[in-house]
Amino acid sequence: MNLDLKDRIAVVCGASQGIGLASARELAALGATCVLVARNEERLKMAVEQLPRPNNQTHLFLVADFAHSSEVESVITEFAKNHDAHILINNTGGPLPGKAIDSDIEAFRVAFNAHLINNQILAKALVPKMKEAGYGRIINIISTSVKQPLPNLGVSNTVRGAVANWAKTLAMELGGFNITVNNVLPGATETGRLDQIIQNKADKSGSDPLHVKSEMESEVPMKRLAKPEEIAAAVAFLASPAASYINGINLPVDGGRTLSL
Repeated sequence: MNLDLKDRIAVVCGASQGIGLASARELAALGATCVLVARNEERLKMAVEQLPRPNNQTHLFLVADFAHSSEVESVITEFAKNHDAHILINNTGGPLPGKAIDSDIEAFRVAFNAHLINNQILAKALVPKMKEAGYGRIINIISTSVKQPLPNLGVSNTVRGAVANWAKTLAMELGGFNITVNNVLPGATETGRLDQIIQNKADKSGSDPLHVKSEMESEVPMKRLAKPEEIAAAVAFLASPAASYINGINLPVDGGRTLSL
């Protein structure tokens, strides 16, 4: 099975921590040169130093705040002028918890820009170089809410579904150029984002956060939460030559928690 990513360049968003950083580590270990994108320059500098270099790669980073789409566009457009890119990992922190009906319009607008609009900006900037290379992978790290909406994540459920449909459309449009577009749907994963969700549930119910976490674990057939590295393994496989005929899918990596097929 060909997992070799030597001479491939991967742009990994939200890569200063969590699933994004874990994905960058896996891609780098397979030989890719990684370009980490996030808003915190100090974290990015530390993250770049953590990445494997089996082919003596020179990993890079770009500073961009996904709360500001114009900034993302400026940074990635400038990068694309002088660099190739074969792999794009779209990943950014999710919206705050809460019911859809209680959320104001601005919350939806902010989430739509942070996820769908930025994904479109990044794809438009990088796809031309993928076409030239005859090799492209766009992988969106979304959520199992694409298949089964999650309670108290109204804005997230809405926007994640939009991203999934955007990705399926791109998969149909770009497949003929040997560019695949797939979505990885993490279940509950041990990240700072999950800590936020657990604390929010605990505050609302008056429970201890450890009790809330235990309840979440009990809902997973494997009786534990995912580690970022487990999500990253799926991302790295989809980015590899071995996944060349996998296109337009939603891949849950959730220990079997999602009830739908």
